[in-house]
Amino acid sequence: MEHHLRALRLPHGELQLPAFLPDATHGVVRSVDSADLESVGTQAVVMNTFHLMQRPGSSTVQALGGLHRMSGWPWPIMTDSGGFQAYSLIRQNPRQGKLTSQGIVFQPEGAGRKFQMTPEKTVQLQVAYGSDIVVCLDDCTHPDDSLEAQQESVRRTIAWAKRCRREFDRLMLEKRLQPDRRPLLFGVVQGGRSRELRRQCAEALLEIGFDGYGYGGWPLDSEGSLLGDMLAYTRELIPAQFPLHALGVGHPNSVIECARMGYQMFDSALPTRDARRGRLYRSAEGGEPDQAFAFLYIEDDKHIKTDQPIDTACDCLCCRRYSIGFLHHLFRVKDSACLRLATLHNLRFMNRLMARLSRGQ
Repeated sequence: MEHHLRALRLPHGELQLPAFLPDATHGVVRSVDSADLESVGTQAVVMNTFHLMQRPGSSTVQALGGLHRMSGWPWPIMTDSGGFQAYSLIRQNPRQGKLTSQGIVFQPEGAGRKFQMTPEKTVQLQVAYGSDIVVCLDDCTHPDDSLEAQQESVRRTIAWAKRCRREFDRLMLEKRLQPDRRPLLFGVVQGGRSRELRRQCAEALLEIGFDGYGYGGWPLDSEGSLLGDMLAYTRELIPAQFPLHALGVGHPNSVIECARMGYQMFDSALPTRDARRGRLYRSAEGGEPDQAFAFLYIEDDKHIKTDQPIDTACDCLCCRRYSIGFLHHLFRVKDSACLRLATLHNLRFMNRLMARLSRGQ
């Protein structure tokens, strides 16, 4: 699918598309710092309202100058509303919270108090944090949930999106921000595996009007395969002038597939989590990243004496200076440098992949 959007202008810089945003869930991408992220070409990160409102807490984020100053990251930050995390928590343990038409109430294990997330509260928090892209609170579902559950999710997601839009507009008016200092507001399209519900949700959100949209709900089926037909259909529903974010999509093959459908934004903890577990990304031939990419499992014994970089075409710190054999050694002795170097490599792979996709390759 053709799409014409090449960049998003945001308060903290221009985001070139397509873009992969690593998950800095608690305000940090694990094992690396903000200078590391810059060194591998990261343009923006995703932080999570659900987690940040608990730790370090919203008043602490404010006291430390907002998310950008607190984390030392001067570039764009997208904040997830936290709806998916709250849904996951409640789905796993219904005693820890509930969803109502008003919002989400939850009390994670070990927490001394209950937290409430309403559409208004999530927008207030994200704007106060200094987010560049604010995401509406939505009612997330699993693809295998019943049609009744999907219908309820869409009804609630649309109602919440209207409330988010109203609160966002009220705050922008109150703050009197210049257009170039205003964050963008994204709505999230729900509907599970029902084309009719996806269409209803997308049309309602387009009528409310947002700066961009996200594909909502778990993007994989119960076998772990990408829900390609529903992702493609959702892209068709959203006009090409709007950015569409494949929320939670981070496997390189899935990113490539979604990019070819016309998705321009991706986020996932997968590449960085894989790195920390010793699963490294490289092209099958050690050249440019493409569909034929391969995993390298750094702790395999066959790598003990390999005096080659992970990927000869990669220019990350790990590939420029260290061999596979040395990285294998660092993992075996559990030195923390292995986590940093591996994370830098996988993130650089994802950013090189974005550059290739932007060239239409």
